[in-house]
Amino acid sequence: MWSPIWTFDDATFGRTAGSFDNEDFVDVVIHSYRHRTGNVAGDPRYATVEARLAMQPDIDVPAINLHGAADGVAPVRASEGHGKHFTAAYQRRVLENVGHNVPQEAPQAVADAILQLCKDASA
Repeated sequence: MWSPIWTFDDATFGRTAGSFDNEDFVDVVIHSYRHRTGNVAGDPRYATVEARLAMQPDIDVPAINLHGAADGVAPVRASEGHGKHFTAAYQRRVLENVGHNVPQEAPQAVADAILQLCKDASA
């Protein structure tokens, strides 16, 4: 579901697999999803930040939203309305043949987006 068409080699898998070798991995991941869906409270240290973000304030910095068209977890339509929160320059790019893990699946597109933001900022 995450990245169904991403092909990766054994070396890439080997570098990633180490992150699963953590006794807290499953608990952290499950808590993250439960928190995202509103089924558990977040860390109280971030309650003030969470409250501010819940108000969905405008974001006054240039941004480029990269979304993988093959993302089976967060479908492309899920990010369609995000631009309304940005008051500075905003672009939404849907990347074909890319899933949920955009930085690993399309590193050049990520680098290009960062360079574009830097170029726009210096213009």
